[in-house]
Amino acid sequence: MSNTNNVREDRGTVPLSTSDNYKEFYSASCLLCPQHCKLRPGQSGRCHARVNREGKVVSSTYGEVAAWNVDPIEKKPLYHFYPGSSIFSVGGFGCNLSCSFCQNHEISQKHQVGRKVTPAQLAEQAQNSLGVCFTYSEPSMWFEMIRDTAPLVRAQGGKVVLVSNGTISPHFIEELIPWLDAINIDIKAFSEEFYQTYCGGKLAWVLDNVERLAGRVHLEITTLVIQGANDDSKEIGELAQWLHGLNVPLAWHLSAYHPAYRLAVPPTDRETLERLWNIAKEYLPYVYLGNVRGGDTTFCPQCGEAVIRREPVLVNRLEQGCCPKCRTAIFGVGML
Repeated sequence: MSNTNNVREDRGTVPLSTSDNYKEFYSASCLLCPQHCKLRPGQSGRCHARVNREGKVVSSTYGEVAAWNVDPIEKKPLYHFYPGSSIFSVGGFGCNLSCSFCQNHEISQKHQVGRKVTPAQLAEQAQNSLGVCFTYSEPSMWFEMIRDTAPLVRAQGGKVVLVSNGTISPHFIEELIPWLDAINIDIKAFSEEFYQTYCGGKLAWVLDNVERLAGRVHLEITTLVIQGANDDSKEIGELAQWLHGLNVPLAWHLSAYHPAYRLAVPPTDRETLERLWNIAKEYLPYVYLGNVRGGDTTFCPQCGEAVIRREPVLVNRLEQGCCPKCRTAIFGVGML
């Protein structure tokens, strides 16, 4: 097997294939994520972002931007990481999952020709904000761009953030962790059946990486709640217990689903979200409701005081990161 620790300096190229395969069949296995797509010459992986070129799996989207914008950090969502700041957000094409409810399927489920940029240009775009957030599609499929851009952003004092589905092979997430300041991971359900039916992936892959990240970078979790699919009270309670068992502070966002892509389930109602919020709050102090009004306030876990309100505008009442009423420290980075 090839040595995946030896990253080539060729732009956009990482040795992500097993040599035995392509010597015999001129095919290659992509090792970037646990899907391990076996690709014939010229064939792209299920992510639409990796391709077999002459027996090596390389990035086909290096330097191609699908979307970028300056967003509030709360939109990621990250509620406990420099609240009230803005961050340059950018994404490439492709995703290694095929969620039937994908909200960004226009860029995640196919490869188009994007705007050409270099890592230096991305870093320059991030200069007047908190830093750079790799988001919109699955950022780990843009591994080489993150690897090349993150050091430049860090060198100019910026932060590096990922919004990810958590499906990446251990070696590659380990290579990125030293350059990451914060990450929001989608745990789409606490059920292998859900991942197989709706996403084409495995829950175990995601949980392994959440455990790997816990305590090493600022961590927040998002679960898009779909009625009749992943809103079972017992399942949500088990996921809450699992997150509690990580023994690290984190925030959990339970967000309302709206029909998108190939799934026509009705939108998630507020009653369902509030039911699950009450279950989650038994185990975790910082739980939020996304895509509905009034679910984004941070309360002190000790006295219940509203310490950060986010509607209609953000009002941060913390004093040196502490509740102004009882002086309890509130979890987060840059919370002053």
